[in-house]
This record gives sequence, structure tokens and C-alpha cells, in this order.
Amino acid sequence: MDSISTNPPFDKAFKTLMEKTHREDEGFEENELVEIEECEVPVIDLSPLLKESNNSNDEEVREKCKSEIARACREWGFFHVVKHGISSEVLNGLRIEQEKVFKIPFDEKKKNKNSNFNFFSGSYRWGSPTATSIRQFSWSEAFHMPLAHITGSTTTGPNNTLTYRIEQFSCNAYNLAQTLAGILAEKIGQQKKSKFFRENCLPTTSYLRMNRYPPFAMASPSQVHGLIPHTDSCFLTILLHDQVRGLQLVKDGKWIAVKPTPHALTINIGDLFQAWSNDVYKSVEHRVVTNREMERFSIAYFFCPFDETVIESCSSEHQHSVYRRFSYREYRQKVQDDVHKFGTKIGLPNFLLHPS
Repeated sequence: MDSISTNPPFDKAFKTLMEKTHREDEGFEENELVEIEECEVPVIDLSPLLKESNNSNDEEVREKCKSEIARACREWGFFHVVKHGISSEVLNGLRIEQEKVFKIPFDEKKKNKNSNFNFFSGSYRWGSPTATSIRQFSWSEAFHMPLAHITGSTTTGPNNTLTYRIEQFSCNAYNLAQTLAGILAEKIGQQKKSKFFRENCLPTTSYLRMNRYPPFAMASPSQVHGLIPHTDSCFLTILLHDQVRGLQLVKDGKWIAVKPTPHALTINIGDLFQAWSNDVYKSVEHRVVTNREMERFSIAYFFCPFDETVIESCSSEHQHSVYRRFSYREYRQKVQDDVHKFGTKIGLPNFLLHPS
């Protein structure tokens, strides 16, 4: 299959936006996408958490690991994990199936007319349908899947390799997310509330998104995003990605490029955890920049609750709640409304108790 038949019409959409807007007015500012030196985000070895032992030295190592996780979530909002307990067979198997599904002709992906993903109803996306300027356009395509459609489905199994691999990875990611959420609750003195995640976040309430970022060779890659700047609307995101550079995040008021770490998964805090932790843990703005020569793949697992779940900040006598109570359904609806109205997400500022 050639690239014309498999790729969405990115060039046409990009040129249309360029014709609608003047780059000096609507494109990126000249210094906005200056290449920043790569930075190594915290890398945390999770193997101490996977060991069963009553040895006091092992317990000390486990507590150190937990503290490193909490510190990374306070100071960075992002970290890599290695020795995380998810086998290379599971990760590599899903990567292989992911690349296969993106090689299907665009017309079939767009219409969901292929037996490999006919259960993905309405999930294929490309570009940014609501974009009104270049800064709002994402040079990428994705399959966004509610795991309620897959987990425990009769379509899963070795004979349906893609769904089988998705369920394998999602099951492992769910267990990892629950472990991390429990640790983060414990480290802000909310051990008793850690059951909140077991009760409200189930394997069927989360989402998976498979992303592909094609090369951008029309001009300088700094003219367009692979994925526009955003924060995630979940509790936690677990990201499996290749070694192609592109992920960037905001740290100390600047964009920094995240250096990939072999065999690692990348974890980041989402908006719901920032609100639930009363701003202790940070949901950090991040983006993907395009590459002139290489395509990039990633798979994001979004750890989410039921739509009806109410998010309430963990306040104390020393710190009042920053955010008002809101349901996940209300949050998602507000994000959708803002994207439709403004072309971008506003997010947590909409739910502040005392907006500035």
C-alpha cells in the first residue's frame, strides 16, 4: 500500500488553513517552538513494589520508591517507569498490531470498513476538525477506544490479534494505574480514600488511544504540531511510545523536550488527579512536535472513572479546597463545549472555587 492510500489528506487540510489565516497573526510566534535541549525526566525503577517481602531493608526501599513517585508527580507531573512488570511480549505485540492497523487504506479507516477494527465504531480521528488556525491543527491520526467496548468482549482472543493485544496491555496498565493511584493517595495522607480509585475506576471505564504521527516534510516541522498543547482529562495516563523524539512538556514556564528512555513507560498526571489532590500533583501541559523524516507511534492508556463519579478536592484544616465539586461527566462536557466554541480546551480553571 502506498502512502497516498493510507495517509489522511493532511496536506490539503493544512493548505486550507494556511489560506484562511496569515501566519504572522495566527501561526506560532517565532520563539514558541524553538528547539529546547532534551531533558531527562525522572526515571523510577518499580521493581521494589513488585517484590513480596517482610525484610525491613526491602520495606525501606519500597518507601523510597513511593516517595520518588510522589515527588515526580509534585515537581514534574511526568516520569518514566522501568521494570514495571508489563512484559516485552505484551508491549511489542501491541506495537506490531498498531502499525498494521494504521497501514490500512485511509478510506477503510475513515469508514471503519475493515474486519480488523469494525468494533472501533466512531473511533478513528485525524487532524483537528474544529481547527480554525495552524496552531490548532494536529498532524496525526488516531484510534480512540472506550475499553468498555473491548474488555471481556467475545471478539477478543488470539484469533483476533489486535483486540487480544489491546486487552492484554489494558489489563496490565489498569493494575499499574491502580498501584500508582494508591501510592499517590497515601503520600498526601489519604490512605483511607485510596479505595476511591478501586470503586470508581474500573477496566471498563478507561480509554485507549493509538496514535501515529506521519513525517511533516512540507516546510519546517516547527510550523505545525503533531498533537497540539493540552493537558489530559483523566486521573493518570500511561504512555507506550517508540524512541522517536517529539514529546515535549512545560517545566518552569518553558517547553522542554523529553528524552526517550528505552524499555520505559511514561506516566503523567491528569486534570482529575490534580483536582482530587487539591493541586498537590500537577497535570502538566504537553504536546508532540512533528519530525521531518520519521513517523512516530504511541499508545496512551487513560485511567478514568465512571461518568457519574464526583471529584472533590482532598482539603484539610490547613488548606481549603481549590476546586468546586464536579462530576466527570460535567468535566468532559465542558471540555467538549470549549473545544467547539474556542477551538481549544480550558480545563480546570473552569472549576476553580475562587477564579482570579
